[in-house]
Amino acid sequence: FLPDNSQKFDFNNSGVLNEQILPRDNERSKLIFIQGRQGAPNVMNAFSQMAKATTADGIIDKKKELIALAIGIAVRCDGCIGFHVKALIKLGVIRQEIEEICGMSVYMGGGLSLMYAADTLRAYD
Repeated sequence: FLPDNSQKFDFNNSGVLNEQILPRDNERSKLIFIQGRQGAPNVMNAFSQMAKATTADGIIDKKKELIALAIGIAVRCDGCIGFHVKALIKLGVIRQEIEEICGMSVYMGGGLSLMYAADTLRAYD
């Protein structure tokens, strides 16, 4: 979830790779995160801690992000797609890896995931 484990989660700085591609969900996600931090800070802090724990350095770092991207596509989460594409670029992923993940996500998520797979490739490009 956090591409750089040394940083605390800051939705305003993590955001979507290309806000022109995914503006609607990014703005909604920011609002939910900000409201959650104000109304339920313990929940948001716990979520942030879970993110740190699951993304801690390990032997499958790039695979973790690829899995997260596949899930984001399959469940049609614009903000997830942008965030994980950005993290994968930092990890040195190549476009062909993204294409394979898009294919698996469409296979698992059906036709609706096809539209989000297309958005994912646009975010990468």
